[in-house]
Amino acid sequence: MKQLKYLLPVTVLILFLATGLSSAQNSDSRMSYTVSMDQPASHYFKVEFRYEGISSESVDLKMPAWTPGYYMILDLAKNVVEFNTTDVAGKPLAWEKTAKNTWHVHTAGVKTLIANYYVFANRTSVAEPYLAENRGFISPTGVFMHIGGLLNHSVTVTVKPFSDWKMISTGLDPIKGSVNTYTAADFDRLYDCPILVGNQEVLTFDYKGITHSIAIEKPGTSDREKIVADFKRIVEAGTSIIGEIPYKHYTFIIMEKGGGGLEHLNSMAVFDDMSNYQGTDKDRKGLGFFAHEFFHLYNVKSIRPIVLGPFDYDKECITNMLWLSEGGTVYYEELILNRAGFLTRDGFLENAGKTIGTHENIVGHEFQSVAISSRDTWMLFFNRNENAQSVTINYYNKGATLCMLLDLKIRNESKNQRSLDDVMRTLYQDFNNSQHRGFTDQEFREVCEKAAGCSLAEFFDYVYTTNPVDYAKYLGYAGLNIDLTPQEPAITYLDKSINKKSFKITPMADATVLQKKILEGWLR
Repeated sequence: MKQLKYLLPVTVLILFLATGLSSAQNSDSRMSYTVSMDQPASHYFKVEFRYEGISSESVDLKMPAWTPGYYMILDLAKNVVEFNTTDVAGKPLAWEKTAKNTWHVHTAGVKTLIANYYVFANRTSVAEPYLAENRGFISPTGVFMHIGGLLNHSVTVTVKPFSDWKMISTGLDPIKGSVNTYTAADFDRLYDCPILVGNQEVLTFDYKGITHSIAIEKPGTSDREKIVADFKRIVEAGTSIIGEIPYKHYTFIIMEKGGGGLEHLNSMAVFDDMSNYQGTDKDRKGLGFFAHEFFHLYNVKSIRPIVLGPFDYDKECITNMLWLSEGGTVYYEELILNRAGFLTRDGFLENAGKTIGTHENIVGHEFQSVAISSRDTWMLFFNRNENAQSVTINYYNKGATLCMLLDLKIRNESKNQRSLDDVMRTLYQDFNNSQHRGFTDQEFREVCEKAAGCSLAEFFDYVYTTNPVDYAKYLGYAGLNIDLTPQEPAITYLDKSINKKSFKITPMADATVLQKKILEGWLR
């Protein structure tokens, strides 16, 4: 995607006028959805889309091919059946499929288009819709089509729950005076707000005057007060890193025991067993899952590589930087737990050593850089084969470690005056808030080097190459040792060979004053 600030002034003017014209042409148009689920056991959502105020000869209705945050082409259009279109009087409109996710509808002389279709929803996933006797989960990219070229159009959604279901939980804004009807400023916002329909229990708390809802499908015998108190501590620690809360309300959607979670700007959808949460140390180990998805509201949804919004929903959005977006969020989930008082310093260091070992003790780190791992995730992360197990890495693991080392490098070079937190705040303010866009790889590096006050060439070599990482040097900035003693036997694949190590991290006995200050400023 081109960056507007680098375009010639004439081009900018043309784009501005074109945008204004497009807005003017659609200023009186309205788009709305009604989604119903009368027979949950059938696994079919019934969807009606109304587009009023049409001024074109034809329109393309398009279903996204993927769900942001879930880096895999899902071909969600495959679940659409019985698609048909009429005008407001019920007269059929001609249409044909012109691509696997595109329905081209002839609208010459028609002011209102009504499209009806069913969506088959039987996959238990945070990235796809699901409907059965236990719940209705509307993953918006798999349910709501958009008009090609009009992603910036506002839209309303009316949900008609199954008769036995009483609750709707979502990050969408409700329309006052309308029953179960919500609004989104554009389709990017709509696609960012999943909807849970069922009989979930909803707990609430306020933080800085903002309501947070915790919708739990199976709360069982859990201690509700402890859930609220612990989630509030996660929100406090997470939002304090950036210092600004970009949402007006937030919803935690927690479905019964399963796997996976997906971030959104003012909500999350996760599968987790909360049926007996008592606030014990064992229970609180699972809070990292929620801290991770929560911090994504900054890192990915606001602080993002330039291709990750606005999105191209038809194809892959490839970036080198998922090591920061996902791996960096793993790093921050651990920091949030530490700062919230759920994870001790020793516990943090133990986990960091295990994360390093998970990466270094596989032969794949000899073959693939973390940047290439980010780019290749569309092919390999959810579609792994026997070969991939040996020649690839996980950018979550190495990314978390690299962000830790980058943090320590910045702290050391700035004499403990700046940190990765400052980098994240700068990215949030300068790109998301001021320029309303993401950043390039080079811009990210420039922000990091400005915070450090020096070149970070060695560090970024670790990102783009498979060069061995000098863990001892970087951890030494915080007065820490790391055990790098090799173990036998060696693991060999093709011409690459490694010896497993334990990677245990411990404090130095003779740390300097600066090293002690860095450690104390870094971990509680």
